Amino acid sequence: MKEFCKILKYAKPYTKSLIFAFLCLALTSLINLVLPLIVRNMINAVIVLKNSAVLDGLAWDLIIIGFQAAFAVMHNYIFGFVGHRMTTDFRIEFFSHIQSLSLHFFQERRVGEILSRMSNDISVIQNALVTIPIALLRQSIILLGAMAIILYLNWKLTGLILLILPPLMIFARVFGQRLKIISEKLQDRVAQAVVVLEEVISSIKIVKSFAREPYERDRFQKKIETAFERSVDKLKISSFFGPFILGLTFLVSALLIWYGGYQVMQGATTPGELAAFFLYALIIAGPIGTFVRLYTQIQEVRGAIQRVYEILDTQPMIQNPASPVPLKNITGRIQFEKVCFGYQDTAPMIRDVSFEVPSGQTVALVGPSGAGKSTIIKLLFRFFDPNSGVIRLDGHDIRNLDRKNFLSQIALVPQETLLFGGTIKENILYGKLDATKSELEEAARKANAHEFIANMEKGYDTIVGEKGTKLSGGERQKIAIARAILKDPKILVLDEGTSSLDNRSESAIQKSLETLMAHRTTFIVAHRLTAIHKADQIIVLDKGCIVETGQHEDLMNRNGLYHSLYTVEMLDPAHALR
Repeated sequence: MKEFCKILKYAKPYTKSLIFAFLCLALTSLINLVLPLIVRNMINAVIVLKNSAVLDGLAWDLIIIGFQAAFAVMHNYIFGFVGHRMTTDFRIEFFSHIQSLSLHFFQERRVGEILSRMSNDISVIQNALVTIPIALLRQSIILLGAMAIILYLNWKLTGLILLILPPLMIFARVFGQRLKIISEKLQDRVAQAVVVLEEVISSIKIVKSFAREPYERDRFQKKIETAFERSVDKLKISSFFGPFILGLTFLVSALLIWYGGYQVMQGATTPGELAAFFLYALIIAGPIGTFVRLYTQIQEVRGAIQRVYEILDTQPMIQNPASPVPLKNITGRIQFEKVCFGYQDTAPMIRDVSFEVPSGQTVALVGPSGAGKSTIIKLLFRFFDPNSGVIRLDGHDIRNLDRKNFLSQIALVPQETLLFGGTIKENILYGKLDATKSELEEAARKANAHEFIANMEKGYDTIVGEKGTKLSGGERQKIAIARAILKDPKILVLDEGTSSLDNRSESAIQKSLETLMAHRTTFIVAHRLTAIHKADQIIVLDKGCIVETGQHEDLMNRNGLYHSLYTVEMLDPAHALR
């Protein structure tokens, strides 16, 4: 099956261990097949031959066979270890691939759905990797070995056992396909419930402020009840499976006892051979039933693999060039040349945008909400590529640059400051993982964050909580600014970088920001127009187009859109741009 071929590639590094485990498994399985022959000889020794010496020897044989348990321990551990290791490698690759995907992918997918595939679907695959290979190999060896032995012992009785195979094969195929479909639907319904759970947890303040707990409970209950219904459908199939196999087993056993008894009475076989044959028949019933169960389980796993690989087979829209242009001695000159872009093909967000920012200068992007300011920043970071036009760094099309190297030259203080749930230290060090303690503290001082951090009980080792919820908005923003300062970039982007600060706090770090901005190309997206008086260039956007460019005084004298926006803000600061 092609789905399992994709998974089995993760077993390649452990080939030698798996071969050894297979040998141990084969040895234990073959040894177990000897047991019915010993039982046959015992019965014949007691009933037919009445030979105590033979009986004593067979008892010692049984004791020696018991030591095969050591091989069973080894193959169980190795197969289990490799299965868990493969799943771990699989999870790591899935996580890495998720990170490589473009922002467009995350705009189309809900977080809960991705988390469900990462947890639920891969857990199904993990269980299969640990249990299915052992069961499949062991039962194959037992079935083939037992069939060979009973064919040698009594080929007539063997024919009765073969009667069970055709109905089992038909049963397995019909119910296996049905189970696969139901399992896929079940995983989808569970994923939808996880989506609701993730949305409620991430927006718990909104839920509580609107007192919508009953509404969200009903929404979650509908999703999880639908998953329950699919679970019941799956249970119906699995509940029917066991009794069906048991019924066939008893039917064949009755025929074996009846026909075998006639053969013993007619002298065609011995009591010991009949007992051995009956034991082998029970042994064979085990693998046959297991194969049917494994087939249905494999169908379920196929569904999980397909769901996971639906994401793994998704290719990033933003690709690194095959032969990237090397970046040396970057100055930070940025050019937008007739850039057009839209998140939807029919609704462009920016149209024919052209401007140039010389190295070391500061450009401010202003305009009403939805004018395209943040979209320009996303294109600058190459989160998306333009539908047409070119963005250049030092004269090079950024699509021809190594993306990791290019992004190492840009630092972002985002509009929505979200921190990782670790310590303050870890969050600031995200800008430069190998920074020294003095570099860390210096960055915090420049961001006006050191004082409030030092006053905390654990200082830089203080846990900030999920998304930084233990800190105020201003404190989170200061840490984000410190993180950008520590990175020491050639290009700095402040996407409303001081929007969560009050006037006093913003004024306190403004000088630090000016020091940081010196000799760096800086983009500012600010809702407070009073904060960009000193920008070398102000670009005014409206409905995705540049309508004005210039410095503050020039734009004010033109009495255009900038003048209108600035005047409204001065009259009523509550109307600051967003």
